[in-house]
Amino acid sequence: MAKHLTVGALSAEPGAKTRGTVPADLGTLTVDIPLTLVNGARQGPRVVVTAGVHGGEFSGIDAATRLAALLDPGEVHGQVVVCPVANPPAVYDGRLGISPLDGVNINRVFPGVPDGSPTERLAAWLFENLLDGADAYIDLHSGGIDEVLEDFVGYRLTGDPELDARTAAMARSVGIEDVIFGLNADGGNSHAAAVRQGVPSILVETGKLGEREAETARRLVLSLYGVLSGLGVLDTEPQATTAPREWVWAAGITAEAAGLWYPEFAAGDDVTEGQVIGHVIDPADGTERKVHTPATGRVFYGMHGLTVAPGTELAAIAAPAPGDSGH
Repeated sequence: MAKHLTVGALSAEPGAKTRGTVPADLGTLTVDIPLTLVNGARQGPRVVVTAGVHGGEFSGIDAATRLAALLDPGEVHGQVVVCPVANPPAVYDGRLGISPLDGVNINRVFPGVPDGSPTERLAAWLFENLLDGADAYIDLHSGGIDEVLEDFVGYRLTGDPELDARTAAMARSVGIEDVIFGLNADGGNSHAAAVRQGVPSILVETGKLGEREAETARRLVLSLYGVLSGLGVLDTEPQATTAPREWVWAAGITAEAAGLWYPEFAAGDDVTEGQVIGHVIDPADGTERKVHTPATGRVFYGMHGLTVAPGTELAAIAAPAPGDSGH
């Protein structure tokens, strides 16, 4: 027997869809979290889709909103919870990765702290109200306003063979050619924190430079349909895809000093350990710092903006996974 789907004051009975907002208490203020609850008439898994964890990442927000409008509860097996703007302060006020409330990047503090800073409280609210009881989780991200990016799907290994296999199957079902996995599930990223709690979880990155391309959003919706089909939520045929190219994260490069950033790469470029991939110039005296890559691999995303502070992520590099023949 299908059950009611409830988040806060929002509820959808079996065979129904409900849209609205639910307030999240962040200690110093309350924010309204937009949600669509799709409760299928037939039993199946509960899948959570979030976007807008960061500001300035528009493709995922657009696609999640389109998905919420398209899903028909009469065609759904199980339940789908869609949250197109998971972090309203960052999306509407900050438009960047950090929240204007406290300067915290929410995707570094999951699963959150219920009595912590506003952003830590929001992370805890999302996990308590959306991820608790979920059978699968998809978090949509994009290249932000100052970020170039090569589309990819990411997930984390846990060492649990069954859980890792289910997560890897989800990643492949997206239909994006490049799949990058982390060798552990450490850290405060949403998909890492969720998989530590036993929920198969993936990160989907599409789009760059804060673009809002309708075609990118439509392709992402088709990818989401592929994942939902693979999970048994929809009866549509999964997308026909070639074998993915598998990568493992190899290095992240950060700025050592404030200055002006002049990159010498594009997203998707292959680089070699020790290669100069850009310069940071001090505008006060013209001092130039060369930035070298510490690993050989491919740049999947990087900073495009001119000004950087110490600790700013300049580039992220993944290397071919051992045994992968797709490169």
